[in-house]
Amino acid sequence: MKFLTFKKDIGSQIGLVFGDDFVLDISQAGSVVPSARILPHTLRELLELGEDGLNAARGCLEEAEGAEEKLKEAGALLPIGGLSLLPPVLDPKLILSVGLNYWKHLEEMAGTPVPKHPAAFIKTRDSLLGSGLPIQAPSQCPDMIDYEGEFCLVMGKLCHNVSADEAMDYVAGYTIANDVSARNWVHEVFSAEGTFPAIHAWERNINGKQLPGFTPCGPLMVTKDEISDPQTLQMETRLNGEVMQSTKTDDMIFKLPELIAYFSQWYRFNPGDIITTGSPAGVGFGRDPKVFMKPGDIVEVEVEGIGVLTNSIA
Repeated sequence: MKFLTFKKDIGSQIGLVFGDDFVLDISQAGSVVPSARILPHTLRELLELGEDGLNAARGCLEEAEGAEEKLKEAGALLPIGGLSLLPPVLDPKLILSVGLNYWKHLEEMAGTPVPKHPAAFIKTRDSLLGSGLPIQAPSQCPDMIDYEGEFCLVMGKLCHNVSADEAMDYVAGYTIANDVSARNWVHEVFSAEGTFPAIHAWERNINGKQLPGFTPCGPLMVTKDEISDPQTLQMETRLNGEVMQSTKTDDMIFKLPELIAYFSQWYRFNPGDIITTGSPAGVGFGRDPKVFMKPGDIVEVEVEGIGVLTNSIA
C-alpha cells in the first residue's frame, strides 16, 4: 500500500493511492466503502493501531475495487496531480537523522574518519515540508543551501532496545527526505587549524539543518511489503534536471537493522517516527567547485519503488 497526506479545506487527510493516478480520500469514501468509516484521519494514528490498522486500510482498498464511478461521484477518488501534498507523517514524535553513512560520501568529505558506530541527530518537526512545496531560503543564511537526498524508515511499532535480527519487524514502511543544509558554518570547521574552538564541529553542522522547511519528506509512505529488498534500491538526486547524487542503498556503512538496533538502545521509537538513513556522495559542499541551491531551482530526490520528492527554492 501507498499512503500520502494532503491538504483539505480545513486541516489535512490521509489517502490511499488507488491505481496509478488516483487517491482514495478516506474521509469521503464511507458512503461507498463502509470500512473507510473506521479508519483514522492521520497516518500516525493509523500506524498506532498496528497490524490491525494496516489490515483495515488494506480491506478498504479491496472494498473500493470495482466501485470507481461511485467513489468519483462521492468525491472520494481524487487525481493525485491535483492534490497539495504534505509530509506523509505530519506529526512524528521523533525525526532521527543518520549522518556519515555512505562510503562514497565519506570519501568526498576529505578528512572525515570512518565512524566506529552510527552517528545521528534529532531534527525538529517544524523542519518538515511536503513534496511540491517551496523551500524558503532563510534571510540569515540564503547563499549556501545544500541538498542531501535520503532514503527513510517509518516506524510501525513501539520499539526500544531491540536486536538487529528483530529490528525490521518494527518498520511500517519507507519514504524519502531531503536533509537540506545551510553550509555557511561548515567551512570554518574544515579550515580550522587543530581543534575547532569553542563550538563543536558536529553542532555547527547540524544547526544548519534545523531551519523551517529544511526536511522535505514524501511524497508517499510505501509499506514494507511493497519493497522486496530495501538495501538494493536506486536513489538519485537531481538539481534542475542534472543528476547530482546517484547510488544504490547497498553503499550504506551501517545497514537498516544495525541502525534501528543501535539507536533503540537509547531512543524509544513510536509508530510514525522517521529515521533518515544518510546521504550518498554528490552533495554540493563536497564538489569542486561547490554547488549550492538558489531561488528558482528545482530539486528532486527519487528512490526506486517510492516515488519522487520535488521542491523548489523560494
